[in-house]
Amino acid sequence: MILDPTAVLLENLYWITLLAVIVSSASGVLKAGFKEFDLFGVIIIAVATGLGGGSLRDMLLDREVFWIADQIFFIASLISAISIFIAARLIAVSPKFFLVADAAGLATFGIAGTLVSLMIGAPPLLASFMGVMTGAMGGIFRDVLCNETPVVFSSPLYATVSWMGSLLFIGLLYVNVDITISAVMAGSAMFISRLLAIYYDISLPKFRFKS
Repeated sequence: MILDPTAVLLENLYWITLLAVIVSSASGVLKAGFKEFDLFGVIIIAVATGLGGGSLRDMLLDREVFWIADQIFFIASLISAISIFIAARLIAVSPKFFLVADAAGLATFGIAGTLVSLMIGAPPLLASFMGVMTGAMGGIFRDVLCNETPVVFSSPLYATVSWMGSLLFIGLLYVNVDITISAVMAGSAMFISRLLAIYYDISLPKFRFKS
């Protein structure tokens, strides 16, 4: 399945990626805020979170890294980081907002990563996994830089909902659902499923040695 890079498709990809960068960078700022990093540290964490997953995706797919090809994504990450840094000093920001921003980043980058992979002709299964990696790797970079165990390895249904959502997105495209509608449906499913998994503490079985 290869998606032709039409003007509409490229525009959808642009806005989905821009939204993903903004919300993912915001989640990076909030996580860094728990560590009380200074402004420079906050910006580094935000940029790593907002641009890291997409960068790794593009390198693996042998395409130009998206934020180097168009610096607006880098600028958006910086603006998101500085805005949240200032806002947190002026208004009370609930720690729970981090989980919302993180779920939004997971969903939007999951769709963007899948879409890019399909555009270059990656097989559906690999394209869906590339969506997972795009959505999850930024969070992994963020957590490692904050010296914490990445949430993807221990948090309720993190990468799982991303993979299921990416597969749903591909399935909708296969049955000729409009790409914008498909992206909204699959992205919303990922976002809501992640929040429900957190609320109800739904997770996959953890590895344990028999005692």
